[in-house]
Amino acid sequence: MTTARPRWSSDDVEQVRTLAATYFTKEVLPNVPKHVEQGHPDKALYRRAGELGLLCMSIPEAYGGAGGTFAHEAVLIEEQIRAGDPTMGFPVHCAIVAHYLLAYASEAQKQKWLPRLASGEWVGAIAMTEPGTGSDLQAITTRAVREGDFYRVSGAKTFISNGHVCDFIIIVVRTGQPGHAGISLLCAEVSDTTPGFQRGRILDKLGGKGQDTTELFFDDLRVPAVNLLGGEEGRGFAQLMQQLPQERLTTAIIAVASLERAVQLTVEYTKQRHVFGKPLFALQNTRFELAECATLQRVCRTFVDDCIASHLEGRLDVTTAAMAKYWVSDQACLVVDRCLQLFGGYGYMKEYPIAHLFADTRVLRIFAGANEVMKELVARSL
Repeated sequence: MTTARPRWSSDDVEQVRTLAATYFTKEVLPNVPKHVEQGHPDKALYRRAGELGLLCMSIPEAYGGAGGTFAHEAVLIEEQIRAGDPTMGFPVHCAIVAHYLLAYASEAQKQKWLPRLASGEWVGAIAMTEPGTGSDLQAITTRAVREGDFYRVSGAKTFISNGHVCDFIIIVVRTGQPGHAGISLLCAEVSDTTPGFQRGRILDKLGGKGQDTTELFFDDLRVPAVNLLGGEEGRGFAQLMQQLPQERLTTAIIAVASLERAVQLTVEYTKQRHVFGKPLFALQNTRFELAECATLQRVCRTFVDDCIASHLEGRLDVTTAAMAKYWVSDQACLVVDRCLQLFGGYGYMKEYPIAHLFADTRVLRIFAGANEVMKELVARSL
């Protein structure tokens, strides 16, 4: 089933799509087994993506980016999923971390930090989740205490994407009273030898193998006070809420691309696989299942494309982003499961991409805010 070029795209965006597809197919995929074995991608591939101009494409050229829009980030994400790469942490690096800096960092900080992210010299991460705190960001306990020109940060974070390879972290910290008013965002430049900073284990996940999701520990990590995003304490929660719609839209893009890949793989397989003397696709149950999956694919794609177009126009609201995140990720999990069933026993074998998609898509209902939280956000708007 062919897919028409979305209305939010352009010739320039489609050229980026072609470049991204080539990068993932020729440079990343051959290294995926290595990434899975070691638990993290090679940082050289971030630098290579930077050389190709694929990093931070929606950041202005003045800060080392390509001067594009979120549409360029969207096609990078889509092509990563279509290629079948589960390892590179570009959605966090480009669509999330860089945009916190663009929105809230000082001019000097933008000039210092963004070019290093855009070149791939640095890998970015954002540390929100804690061992006892998931979607309830108001309950975070990692603390930053001001001492002169520095903050001392102490606490622990978990489930941090890019945590093993990151050089730059936006840390969600508590600088004041309990609740949302006491939350701030601090930026830290880190390495394996930074005093007070320790990378924990690379977590062994159900899916997303080869993408480093880690624990991070802070024990009196000294962070310059000027690295406080927004210049004043207590702005962190509002900053998070302003940026989360883009993060949730990013999750919906991953979900719809995963769904589309599952349908494509399954149509190809069922037309080649023979049972009872005929192609599996010739059986009515197969055809009806795929017809329903293809319909869900079209509906999800239409919804996500509309959200992308709205976001490019500055009109994507919190409620719609929450709807897209929860509903499309729910449908992705359902469709991938139905597609895996049509592979029969082979679908349960790791040598088949559908098995990896089954594991990889499951987390989409959890991160960027659990889907139950998304429904609560939608309900509040009613």
